[in-house]
Amino acid sequence: MALTEHESSELRSLLEQRRRALIEEIRAELARSEDEHYLDLAGRVADSGEAAVADLLVDLDAAMTDRDVRELREVEAALRRVSDGTYGDCMDCGGEIGVARLRANPVATRCIACQTRYERTTAHGGTPSL
Repeated sequence: MALTEHESSELRSLLEQRRRALIEEIRAELARSEDEHYLDLAGRVADSGEAAVADLLVDLDAAMTDRDVRELREVEAALRRVSDGTYGDCMDCGGEIGVARLRANPVATRCIACQTRYERTTAHGGTPSL
């Protein structure tokens, strides 16, 4: 059973709200990082331990921004799928993802069965080596 018009509209609204929130978060993170340049942080530290903390803070800000940008791309891809009529279709089996799953994770691209299979086969990504 395909998404009803009401369900599609509801999910599009959720995606658009999340898109706006992510854009605002990214803008705030970038503005904050401009205000706290690494050199400013590093210039205020007295020893190598404090310099390591400054490095960590810069890396943490970058990681948070990267995470938000990746999620924004997923949201925008989901909005494109809504527009082209493929939203809610599993990318692996072509079946339905399900409204409950889409409400919980509006950017989902796989049904639960395919997502479970995907996670089982790709979760470990190979054998770690030193």
